Amino acid sequence: MIGQLLPPNWLPDVVSAYDQVLSELFWFTVGFAVIYLVGRFAVVPAVGRVVRSRNRNNPTIETATRTYLRVIVISFATLTGVIAAGYGSVFSESAVVIAAITFVFGISGQQVFGSLISGMFLVADPDFNVGDWIEWPGGEGTVEAVDFRVTRVRTRDNETVSVPNTELTSNALTRPYGRTRYRVTEKVYVAYYEDTERALLELRQTAEHGDAVLDDPPPNTRVLDLGENAITIQAEFWIGDPMDADIVTVRSDFRRRVKRRFDEAGITLAPPSAQLLSGEITVTDRDGDPSTPKPDGA
Repeated sequence: MIGQLLPPNWLPDVVSAYDQVLSELFWFTVGFAVIYLVGRFAVVPAVGRVVRSRNRNNPTIETATRTYLRVIVISFATLTGVIAAGYGSVFSESAVVIAAITFVFGISGQQVFGSLISGMFLVADPDFNVGDWIEWPGGEGTVEAVDFRVTRVRTRDNETVSVPNTELTSNALTRPYGRTRYRVTEKVYVAYYEDTERALLELRQTAEHGDAVLDDPPPNTRVLDLGENAITIQAEFWIGDPMDADIVTVRSDFRRRVKRRFDEAGITLAPPSAQLLSGEITVTDRDGDPSTPKPDGA
């Protein structure tokens, strides 16, 4: 029954079809591998060295060049593999393929080309470089690389964040502290009945004694606000490269030193509410003789 359904000489036809598929796959692999390996390990490093030698003060151009060259190499290697497999005529004779490619670019082109153009603007911006500490509405960190679609940023918590290029070009972007230092700002709330000048002095000296704090520029303090329940004073001090220091630990150590120093100096931090009770309680017996005054909380 099966022999009646199969055409004569079917086995050689199947073997020939598989042989053709394997041959096309082989030549596609050879064409792709040759172009990719040459581009990846010869062209990209060579061009990267040239770009680095001509732009020593702008590492962003080097990283962006390497990224875009890799995309071009992969695309060219794929095209070479298709032609080596014998399907080069598809790109020139098939209207269906051309229509499909046009449709795909029409659907995704807005986001893809928007990210690509935004990345080019970032690369061309002289105030935006790899290694810079930047701030944008969504966070802050050190720029590691500008890729085809996103910019990789290393945060102060040592996390890598992939930020869309369009977000960085469409929002306010700040490079506040340069590449070699980072400003730490801490607020302290002091009770109104304390000596504000003395509190400012103690706060500045606390900042000056930090191991990671830079001497230049020196730490400074100021009165920031006269609030409803407390006086807000602020300390500003600088540390080195934020990627070489744990910012979270630096802030925590500073707060611990402030609490300890203010306790030793007898300076009261602002109470948690507007009402602060003080005084003493006197207890009298039935005969009307006052007993020893009891402190608060007794």
